[in-house]
Amino acid sequence: MWLERIFGRKGSARSAAPPGMGYPVAAAPASRPGFAEAMGLDELPRPRNLLRSGEAGASTGGRRARAAEPEADDLPFASTGPQGHRGRMREKLLERGPDALADYELLEMLLFFAFKKGDTKPLAKTLINRYGSFAAVLTAPQADLLATRGLGEHSVSALKLVQAAALRLAKAEAMEQPVLNNWDRLLAYLNAAISREKIEQFRILFLDSKNRLIADEAQAKGTVNHTPVYPREVIKRALELHATALILVHNHPSGDPTPSRADIEMTAEIKKAGAIFSVVVHDHLIIGNGRHLSFRREGLL
Repeated sequence: MWLERIFGRKGSARSAAPPGMGYPVAAAPASRPGFAEAMGLDELPRPRNLLRSGEAGASTGGRRARAAEPEADDLPFASTGPQGHRGRMREKLLERGPDALADYELLEMLLFFAFKKGDTKPLAKTLINRYGSFAAVLTAPQADLLATRGLGEHSVSALKLVQAAALRLAKAEAMEQPVLNNWDRLLAYLNAAISREKIEQFRILFLDSKNRLIADEAQAKGTVNHTPVYPREVIKRALELHATALILVHNHPSGDPTPSRADIEMTAEIKKAGAIFSVVVHDHLIIGNGRHLSFRREGLL
């Protein structure tokens, strides 16, 4: 499935039930002089010197993130050579199709749009070495990408544009049918949208009487392990949208979708408040990294 190629294969941990959707759109950073695309590509980092402590680069005005460097044997690409050629890569894409390209080649070609000339293969391999996969590069926090040597506003914009396009396509596919009849695509979308978020995010799918999506909204963002949710505000919003049913969704940045006592109590409160106004809570989904849990399947709703 195309979504698995972009964001990685996701499985379900203990159930396969309904979810919610939507994705955050990061605010555009203030314009800064001398972003990385102005550098010569021969100045770009290699796997062993990426983000070396104290190093200054053009895209961040001398500020540089500090990160422990993995051992060379642990990196997907121990070497970034040999150099590639843009014409050959385009021919490979057009003649053999995108499935013929490795993940680093997809990223290499994506970076063509930020660098008008030069070889982007070393930078592509370096980024995958740092973040671990093509999907992880696309979903990395915008601030982290801008703080990475070799990337600047043009290249980070290209990465985030592809991420946003993929999420919108996934959302459109998930919404082709009533939500309750399209769980697999919905779960794929939710995994892509929030499973890699570093803080908790609480989202709600508002449905009509035929279980068609009216709105997908983020109600709150919290910390790494807690998001404040107010049942009264949830039901108030449902009434404003004339929704008759809800699917609650939130992520666990730890990757473990096991619900906390607070998760269970909050869900019960929303269900109780909704019943007064004939608003049904179909499910509450917790999305982990590669796993999910359905309250309804687990008998918690």
